[in-house]
Amino acid sequence: MPTRAQRKLAQQALGLSMAAPLVIAHRVGRMAKAGPNPSARDRKEFKQMGAEKVAAFYESWAAMGQAAMKAQQSMWLAMMRNAALAPWGAAKPASLLPTPAALTQHSLRVMSQGLAPVHRRAAANAKRLGRIKPRR
Repeated sequence: MPTRAQRKLAQQALGLSMAAPLVIAHRVGRMAKAGPNPSARDRKEFKQMGAEKVAAFYESWAAMGQAAMKAQQSMWLAMMRNAALAPWGAAKPASLLPTPAALTQHSLRVMSQGLAPVHRRAAANAKRLGRIKPRR
């Protein structure tokens, strides 16, 4: 049975895989239609497109870095707790390490945090661009 972190990551990936092609198709069509002389409305959209990509990239990296730091702290505290509870010399080095399941959960959280800003922007753009009436 998938964990909560696995379901969240899968939902984000699915949402992104549905929103991104719609946004790309709309914007590429708009660029092709605008040609060498885009209107002010088109220039605004193209500028926003570039700025959003940069902002989403930085937000994604910051969120992943923060999630990775939390994961490292959690694992460090668990190792220290295991070492403190075991009598001196009784703790085996392998028992101090985080379990594979814990590593998987932490990795999924890091990936989910990194994907969230990109998913959020792509879904919002798909919704916004779907409402825009094309000019004839």
